[in-house]
Amino acid sequence: MTGSDISAPPARRRFFSRRVVISVAALALLALAVSSLFADGGAHTPDRQIMLWLRDPKALNDPLGPDWFEDVMRDMTGLGGIGVVVGAGVLFAGYLWLRRRRGDIAVLALSLIGAQLVSAIAKLLVARPRPDLVSHEAEIYSASFPSGHTLMATVAWVTFAMLLAADFEDRRLRDYLLLIAWIIAAAVGCSRVYLGVHWPSDVLAGWAVGALWMLLLLRLIPRLRGR
Repeated sequence: MTGSDISAPPARRRFFSRRVVISVAALALLALAVSSLFADGGAHTPDRQIMLWLRDPKALNDPLGPDWFEDVMRDMTGLGGIGVVVGAGVLFAGYLWLRRRRGDIAVLALSLIGAQLVSAIAKLLVARPRPDLVSHEAEIYSASFPSGHTLMATVAWVTFAMLLAADFEDRRLRDYLLLIAWIIAAAVGCSRVYLGVHWPSDVLAGWAVGALWMLLLLRLIPRLRGR
């Protein structure tokens, strides 16, 4: 048995363990988010407390922070909007086409379309009203649970990072791309709560479903690439 054969199993075990940790964490977040649907009339007490912490106690229509910070939060929330996600997806599909990575275009399409369907179906089934505790600092068009912006940002930007990272050998660079993607997902989720358009549990559900979707996609990618 060669040295590479000896070291391979631990590496596989570490990768498997990482997936298990992510799965357990995502399921825990999802369970916590779902539990808020059945408490305190559909909004768990921590949901309400966090929303109020982000507002001026004397003027709940005024989020904490200067006006420019509110503009920054609106910019952040746009990174999970359907227009930005689809536009970025089309541009990235062009990059994959030029790289002759036709199979990865299918991966990208499955990821974005599938995540949007999951979000739409979940919103339809749960039909949770939007927060009415504070004013909304952004336009809303659908039900509250889960946060579609958060879910799409998690799936889209992590998908972009994963597919782009395949073009680089340096692991630090690949990890950096994934770190940026998760930072964007976190920023989008936090912006939705700050702007008063989602309960924190809606955002937790968006992150959780997004992470679980990505784990499912990882199992499908080899088949879609014909490997």
